[in-house]
Amino acid sequence: MKTRRFASIILALTLMTSLFTACGGTKTSTNTSDSPTSKPAATNETKTDNNTAIKGNLVFAGNGATVEALFKDEIFKKFNEKYPDVKLTYVAGVATDIVAKVKAQQGSAQIDIAFIEGSEQETGRVEGLWEALNPAEIPNMSKISDQFKVADNSGVTINYTPMGISYNSKLVKEKNLPIPASWNDLALPEMKGNITLTEMSSNFGRSATIMLSYANGGSEADMATGFEKLKTIATYMPTFAKTAAQIQQNLQNNTAAYTAWTMARSIVQKDAGVELEFVIPKEGANVVPTVASIVKGSKNPEAAKAFIDFLLTEDVQSLFATKLYYNPVIDVALPDDIGKLLNFDKSKIVNFNYSTISDNKKAWLETFNKEIAPLVGK
Repeated sequence: MKTRRFASIILALTLMTSLFTACGGTKTSTNTSDSPTSKPAATNETKTDNNTAIKGNLVFAGNGATVEALFKDEIFKKFNEKYPDVKLTYVAGVATDIVAKVKAQQGSAQIDIAFIEGSEQETGRVEGLWEALNPAEIPNMSKISDQFKVADNSGVTINYTPMGISYNSKLVKEKNLPIPASWNDLALPEMKGNITLTEMSSNFGRSATIMLSYANGGSEADMATGFEKLKTIATYMPTFAKTAAQIQQNLQNNTAAYTAWTMARSIVQKDAGVELEFVIPKEGANVVPTVASIVKGSKNPEAAKAFIDFLLTEDVQSLFATKLYYNPVIDVALPDDIGKLLNFDKSKIVNFNYSTISDNKKAWLETFNKEIAPLVGK
């Protein structure tokens, strides 16, 4: 009898314990330090709180066409999955116009982030247009190698691509034209009626002229030889293109077989059916970095910093590589075919002095308009 009574007491205590647990007593019956699932659950909850705390309307300014499409169609959507309370707007434009617009809006910023080429970003830095970034607030900045650091942390390099010469292999073969190996080949007589270049206000035209200077003993600090070669090239064309879109059109309708622009754009056009090949001439070439900068006086700085950090994730860096053919600035595993496609001889990179370029762009443009542009078609 005593044994049966003792068993009944144990059973009653067990039932009471189960009932207490079901009514919300889990904290007393669970050791969180021993539970494999308790810590991740708390971490996820914290992340959600932080993400939903970031709100606002972010306005971006950058290149149009395929770049704009990638941001709107994929990058924005991925960012909003993580930060659902941030409204994103993209304004397309060329880098020079974007810098001019940001400058005009000083004191009442309408743009939060600018995505522009390194040389134009430097112009904006000199003008005091960008916020200085704190790497502690944008943790993924630590993944970028020193060669892509931006002066005064006034921006973050998010991708890059080399400059060079692109040529239509089909037209070159049909017309028995030379395969370019030097920047000086752009001034060969065979180029007449077969070349398209952008004017000096464009990064492409400016970079080509600087490299023509390097190919003839000069540099961005001594542009005389580059301008002399450009005078000859001007006589080969009916006009200088004002935008990359015009170059693209000239290549697509076969009115030109050669141009100077980036590897990324060349590959995109090859995907579109233009039989373009890309070469880095023997004298080397510069790389064109895309730099993301937060506009000084941005109304949404916390959201802007979160977005820039997001651009430096492996997911987005892979998108730049696989969709736009821009080289990533962090170590990221790419598909073998993309990795091979984007590989180039890094020893041929010519590092431009952006400060020198920024100081001289206005004078170069004046020289171009006065001495080069009037020679087209002559």
